[in-house]
Amino acid sequence: MQRRLFAEWLGTLFLLATVVGSGIMAENLSGGNVAIALLGNTIPTGAILVVLILVFGPISGAHFNPAVTLAFVIRKEITKHHAVLYVIAQITGGIIGVFIAHLMFENTLIDPSTHARTGPSQWLSEFVATFGLVATILGCLKSRPDAIPYAVGLYITAAYWFTSSTSFANPAVTIARGFSNTFAGIDPSHVPAFIAMQLLAGVVATYTFKWLLEE
Repeated sequence: MQRRLFAEWLGTLFLLATVVGSGIMAENLSGGNVAIALLGNTIPTGAILVVLILVFGPISGAHFNPAVTLAFVIRKEITKHHAVLYVIAQITGGIIGVFIAHLMFENTLIDPSTHARTGPSQWLSEFVATFGLVATILGCLKSRPDAIPYAVGLYITAAYWFTSSTSFANPAVTIARGFSNTFAGIDPSHVPAFIAMQLLAGVVATYTFKWLLEE
């Protein structure tokens, strides 16, 4: 369990270091072109997910996401006690990853975001993004578990662009990005609504695919 928890912590750390670090780099190099900045943030995020799931999947399952962990609690593939420990590891790892990104780019270490991300369209986007992510994992788990790293990376790459929220789809990521007043940030006061929609979507997706796959 110690190795599994460390894998969740370290993997989520690298995920957030990539999300925030690539966001800072993209904004610095894009010359004010938001589309180019978003593309510069999207590609590294999708790529690192493939790498992290390949590396840490055999150790912890590579959840890196409380909504995914919740799905596996519902499926009785992880105990509630272990799930709580996973979520703590994911959240703390994500926050440290943000701090490391800030240090790499000489930003203020703790810099709460003022980036507004709220309203019905963004809440719906987070539901759709998270539903699709959990559906991707569960669908591939049934027939092509070896494809999960690539499917998740490709799905998040796509979801950055077809959702108005740019697809956070992860409560740990959402919390951590509240600490970063950068391109990837979110105003901390807008975090709870995002998390509520993500967790709801995770539950709905899990039961939907339990029925679809007749598990």
